[in-house]
Amino acid sequence: MPKSRSRIPTPSALPIEDLSDDPARPVGIVAFDFDGTLTVRDSFTDFLAWNRGSLASLRDFLSLAPAGARYLGDRDRGRLKAATIRRFLAGTPMATLEARARAFAEARSRSLLRPDALRSWRYWRSRGATLVIVTASPECLIAPFARGLGADHLLGTRLALDDDGRVTGALAGANCRGHEKVARLKEAFGEDVRLAAAYGDTEGDRQMLQLAVHAGYREFKEKP
Repeated sequence: MPKSRSRIPTPSALPIEDLSDDPARPVGIVAFDFDGTLTVRDSFTDFLAWNRGSLASLRDFLSLAPAGARYLGDRDRGRLKAATIRRFLAGTPMATLEARARAFAEARSRSLLRPDALRSWRYWRSRGATLVIVTASPECLIAPFARGLGADHLLGTRLALDDDGRVTGALAGANCRGHEKVARLKEAFGEDVRLAAAYGDTEGDRQMLQLAVHAGYREFKEKP
């Protein structure tokens, strides 16, 4: 993963006085959305195209037109995501998918991760925060990035597996977006969870941001 030896600046809009009087004192939990927040684009669709190749992935994306039309009616992102997973990943052994996810992270991390988001991540690490990635993307695909960043927790969408450990094309639980992000944070940290800071870039992050002292909405702008 990209590394920086430069001094980590305090984010300009951050109300540090609201979090701790002592800069050396740990400040609690800080949650980052992944796609569009830590990254410059959606890593899930980027992975699917990288994994299948440009021509095959184009055909598969075009074949999802009926699912896309249904989404325009029901706005069910979980159903659309499940349809996408069925088309691209159904039948793949989880071990194979995890290996491909590691290769993808190694190949694309430098072109995906925002430099200013990484500075903020390192700043919070220097404060002793518990760092959490909360993402609607499949956990298994984001796990290599989370390990590379040194995340303390990863909360994402889970994929259902059959008895042989192969991806079925269904979700195991809800799509980790909106209220589900809050539910997963409460599951991990307790019903009264409060965040020192949270960062996101879409309407699907709004409920998570409401848990935070510092709510960073579309705060990161830099490109690799």
